[in-house]
Amino acid sequence: MSSTLRPGDVCRELLAALDASEGRRRRRKRDTTPDAIGLTIKRELLEGAIAADPDPDDFEAWLHQQCLGAGGAEGGVRAMALSIFEEWRLAHDAESFRSWLARGAPSDDAARSRPDP
Repeated sequence: MSSTLRPGDVCRELLAALDASEGRRRRRKRDTTPDAIGLTIKRELLEGAIAADPDPDDFEAWLHQQCLGAGGAEGGVRAMALSIFEEWRLAHDAESFRSWLARGAPSDDAARSRPDP
Protein backbone atom coordinates (compact mmCIF):
# COMPACT_ATOMS: atom_id res chain seq x y z
CA MET A 1 0.00 0.00 0.00
CA SER A 2 2.01 2.90 -1.26
CA SER A 3 0.99 6.28 0.06
CA THR A 4 2.15 9.65 1.25
CA LEU A 5 0.55 8.88 4.64
CA ARG A 6 3.12 7.80 7.19
CA PRO A 7 2.28 5.18 9.82
CA GLY A 8 3.73 7.41 12.53
CA ASP A 9 1.43 10.28 11.59
CA VAL A 10 -1.73 8.16 11.37
CA CYS A 11 -0.86 6.37 14.62
CA ARG A 12 -0.33 9.73 16.36
CA GLU A 13 -3.85 10.70 15.30
CA LEU A 14 -5.24 7.30 16.34
CA LEU A 15 -3.61 7.74 19.74
CA ALA A 16 -5.48 11.02 20.16
CA ALA A 17 -8.71 9.20 19.27
CA LEU A 18 -8.24 6.80 22.21
CA ASP A 19 -9.42 9.58 24.53
CA ALA A 20 -13.02 8.96 23.48
CA SER A 21 -12.64 5.24 24.16
CA GLU A 22 -11.28 5.99 27.61
CA GLY A 23 -14.21 8.28 28.33
CA ARG A 24 -16.75 5.62 27.36
CA ARG A 25 -14.89 2.96 29.34
CA ARG A 26 -14.85 5.03 32.53
CA ARG A 27 -18.60 5.62 32.41
CA ARG A 28 -19.53 1.95 32.12
CA LYS A 29 -21.15 0.37 35.15
CA ARG A 30 -19.50 -3.03 34.61
CA ASP A 31 -15.91 -4.10 35.32
CA THR A 32 -13.89 -2.54 32.52
CA THR A 33 -10.55 -4.14 33.37
CA PRO A 34 -10.44 -6.13 30.09
CA ASP A 35 -11.19 -2.94 28.15
CA ALA A 36 -8.39 -1.12 29.95
CA ILE A 37 -5.94 -3.93 29.18
CA GLY A 38 -6.85 -3.84 25.48
CA LEU A 39 -6.55 -0.06 25.32
CA THR A 40 -3.18 -0.22 27.07
CA ILE A 41 -1.91 -2.74 24.52
CA LYS A 42 -3.24 -0.60 21.68
CA ARG A 43 -1.67 2.54 23.17
CA GLU A 44 1.71 0.79 23.44
CA LEU A 45 1.53 -0.41 19.82
CA LEU A 46 0.57 3.07 18.61
CA GLU A 47 3.39 4.67 20.60
CA GLY A 48 5.83 2.10 19.18
CA ALA A 49 4.64 2.79 15.65
CA ILE A 50 5.03 6.54 16.19
CA ALA A 51 8.61 6.03 17.37
CA ALA A 52 9.54 3.53 14.65
CA ASP A 53 7.50 5.17 11.86
CA PRO A 54 8.03 2.25 9.47
CA ASP A 55 7.66 2.80 5.75
CA PRO A 56 4.02 2.60 4.68
CA ASP A 57 4.65 -0.54 2.61
CA ASP A 58 6.29 -2.19 5.64
CA PHE A 59 3.71 -1.26 8.28
CA GLU A 60 1.85 -4.58 8.19
CA ALA A 61 5.14 -6.48 8.59
CA TRP A 62 6.12 -4.16 11.46
CA LEU A 63 2.85 -4.92 13.25
CA HIS A 64 3.38 -8.64 12.65
CA GLN A 65 6.83 -8.40 14.25
CA GLN A 66 5.27 -6.80 17.33
CA CYS A 67 2.92 -9.79 17.59
CA LEU A 68 5.77 -12.26 17.29
CA GLY A 69 7.74 -10.37 19.93
CA ALA A 70 4.84 -10.46 22.40
CA GLY A 71 5.38 -14.11 23.32
CA GLY A 72 2.60 -15.30 25.64
CA ALA A 73 0.64 -12.06 25.21
CA GLU A 74 0.46 -12.55 21.45
CA GLY A 75 -3.34 -12.96 21.32
CA GLY A 76 -4.13 -9.55 22.78
CA VAL A 77 -1.36 -7.88 20.81
CA ARG A 78 -2.55 -9.54 17.61
CA ALA A 79 -6.12 -8.32 18.19
CA MET A 80 -4.98 -4.74 18.75
CA ALA A 81 -2.50 -4.90 15.84
CA LEU A 82 -5.34 -6.02 13.55
CA SER A 83 -7.48 -3.14 14.81
CA ILE A 84 -4.69 -0.65 14.12
CA PHE A 85 -4.05 -2.09 10.66
CA GLU A 86 -7.76 -1.86 9.81
CA GLU A 87 -7.78 1.77 10.94
CA TRP A 88 -4.61 2.40 8.90
CA ARG A 89 -6.33 1.04 5.80
CA LEU A 90 -9.50 3.00 6.57
CA ALA A 91 -7.43 6.19 6.79
CA HIS A 92 -6.35 5.47 3.19
CA ASP A 93 -9.74 4.42 1.85
CA ALA A 94 -12.22 6.73 3.59
CA GLU A 95 -11.62 10.45 3.26
CA SER A 96 -14.21 11.18 5.96
CA PHE A 97 -12.31 9.02 8.49
CA ARG A 98 -8.99 10.58 7.49
CA SER A 99 -10.47 14.05 7.83
CA TRP A 100 -11.94 13.19 11.26
CA LEU A 101 -8.53 11.99 12.44
CA ALA A 102 -6.82 15.09 11.04
CA ARG A 103 -9.27 17.29 12.99
CA GLY A 104 -8.14 15.61 16.20
CA ALA A 105 -10.87 12.93 16.27
CA PRO A 106 -13.49 15.20 17.87
CA SER A 107 -15.96 13.29 20.01
CA ASP A 108 -18.63 14.06 22.56
CA ASP A 109 -17.19 11.20 24.65
CA ALA A 110 -13.74 12.78 24.67
CA ALA A 111 -15.20 16.13 25.72
CA ARG A 112 -17.14 14.55 28.58
CA SER A 113 -14.11 12.59 29.79
CA ARG A 114 -12.00 15.72 30.30
CA PRO A 115 -11.90 17.04 33.85
CA ASP A 116 -13.62 20.33 34.49
CA PRO A 117 -11.20 23.31 34.65
